[in-house]
Amino acid sequence: MSEQQRIRPGEVAVETVPAADAWLRFIGHIHTPWQRREDCPRQGNVEGPACQIEVFEPWDQALSGLQPQSTLEVLYWLDQSRRDLVLQGPKGRDQPLGTFALRSPVRPNPIGSSLVRLIGIDGRMLRVRGLDCLDGTPLLDLKPARSAFIAQHDRLSG
Repeated sequence: MSEQQRIRPGEVAVETVPAADAWLRFIGHIHTPWQRREDCPRQGNVEGPACQIEVFEPWDQALSGLQPQSTLEVLYWLDQSRRDLVLQGPKGRDQPLGTFALRSPVRPNPIGSSLVRLIGIDGRMLRVRGLDCLDGTPLLDLKPARSAFIAQHDRLSG
């Protein structure tokens, strides 16, 4: 059993049934230097290592209009995470906390998000800084960061 699968003292897991109420399409993969969860940073940092986001065809056409040095919100599927803990024992805490009180990757629907700095675009490959996920993580979506979107909307509306 890997370290990420082991239950810590005070944690509580529940029985789950296979989900049949949502359908997601992976639109790419994320390439990072991290192969194991314990090697990933706790949070992304725009000063961190450069990573790549590979966008699959035909979704690469949706990259039109992205500008280097912009901030993007990256949504991804934490495919190697447990999905059954309702209480978790974070490192450095004496008492467990509820899953929804944490930013842990262990969630009923393990969707991760990071704000990243777009440093370059080469076809369907984006070079970014600020990720905190494992190499090969499936990509769900890309969006302009909310503040960047609001500023653009205000310029267009003004």
